[in-house]
Amino acid sequence: MWDAIKTLTNPESIIQYGGIVLLALVIFAETGIFFGFFLPGDNLVLLSGILCKTHPEWITLHFETMVVVLSLCAIAGNFVGYAFGYLSGKSLFQKQESRFFKPKHLTMAETYYKRYGGHKTLLIARFIPVLRTFAPILAGVIQVPLKAFAFYNCIGACLWIFSLSAIGYYSVSLFPELIQYMHWIFMSLIILTAIPVIRAFIKSN
Repeated sequence: MWDAIKTLTNPESIIQYGGIVLLALVIFAETGIFFGFFLPGDNLVLLSGILCKTHPEWITLHFETMVVVLSLCAIAGNFVGYAFGYLSGKSLFQKQESRFFKPKHLTMAETYYKRYGGHKTLLIARFIPVLRTFAPILAGVIQVPLKAFAFYNCIGACLWIFSLSAIGYYSVSLFPELIQYMHWIFMSLIILTAIPVIRAFIKSN
């Protein structure tokens, strides 16, 4: 069990052992199923671009095809999150905290909606861990119009997947020596993406 958890939280292990199938499933879960918030979405998308160039046998898809597949998974994940929030309604805010559900994450998403509005939040959320998972759920709770949600869901998913995977793919194409610094790049990415989450937590408490 512990080995499985470590695999799911290690971006390279996910791709190495699960290939494109597990990669797609993790992106789907992390973008709309509330217990998927701990999955390494940003690192995974960036790494998928890198490995598509350096270890294509792990990905088994051309870069452009991989981007389309992962974008569709990210879109589908958000639709599932929206449907869950829509059906659960306001009762989610009364739900007791558990190992897999944290009401404060939903409150954090609510803070962003109040500050930026639904449309901007759906775009911003794609690039912020945890918020990426709970923003579509809250969109369902507050019943953001489906057409508007679908539009910004698709735009946000495509921007997120393409931008991060392209950074990985083209950076190692142009500068192969970057491979030896990937550990530091991942650490920097984690820190940068954690800053908005920490700020939101502080302001929502």
